[in-house]
Amino acid sequence: MDSIKMSMANSLNCVEWSLLPPATKEMVAQAEQLKGRFQGDPSFEYENPEINAEDAEGLIEDGKELVIKEEARLVATIEQIDRAVGIIPRGAFVKTPLGSVQENRNFEGLSLTEAKKLSSYFHFTEPVNLKNKTLLEKADLDPSTDFLDSLEHDIPQGSWTVQLEKGGTVVVLRSLLWLGLTFYHVPMTKQYGYVYFGTGEKNLDLPFML
Repeated sequence: MDSIKMSMANSLNCVEWSLLPPATKEMVAQAEQLKGRFQGDPSFEYENPEINAEDAEGLIEDGKELVIKEEARLVATIEQIDRAVGIIPRGAFVKTPLGSVQENRNFEGLSLTEAKKLSSYFHFTEPVNLKNKTLLEKADLDPSTDFLDSLEHDIPQGSWTVQLEKGGTVVVLRSLLWLGLTFYHVPMTKQYGYVYFGTGEKNLDLPFML
C-alpha cells in the first residue's frame, strides 16, 4: 500500500545490514526478463536479453546501463513477491473515511472458521479486482475493512493451499505461484505474518500443474 511505508534491507552475513533502494517500474520490468537463479553477489551484472543492437545504441546515448545488477534484481523481485503474495487477515488494517490506511488496533484475530477461508485474507497492495465489482456485489462489503482484493479470486484458481498445524491452533497458507512464501495466523489473536524462503523464481508452470 502506498500509504504504508516499508523498507528493504539485505545482508551477506546476517550481522551487517544495508538498506536497499525502493523498486521502480523500470527495475521490475527488467527483472521480469531475467531467468535463472540469483548468484549471491549484489554487484553481479546480468545482460538484458531483450535489448537489441538498435535499442542498446539508444540507451548508451541516453547514458543508461545495458546491464542489470543483482541488487536491482533483488529489489524488483521483493517488490513482485510483496505485490503478488504479500497478504494480511481481513480486519487487520482499516481504511478511514479520509482514505488513509492504518493498522486496526481493535483487531483480535479471525475466528477458526473464518481463518480457514481464502476470502478472509487480502492482498496488501492496491486493489485491482475490487474496482471491477458491480454495485450489487459491493453492497455486502464493509468499506472500512473490505477495501482490498481477497485471495478467493486469485488466478489461477488453486494457487494457494490452506492447512491447519500445531493441532489446529495455527492456520498456514502457502503460495504455489511463488514457492517458498508461507503465511501464518493464530486464530483469535493478533499474531500473523509471512516469510519467503525461495529461489526468487516465479512458478510459471503453475497453470499446467493444477
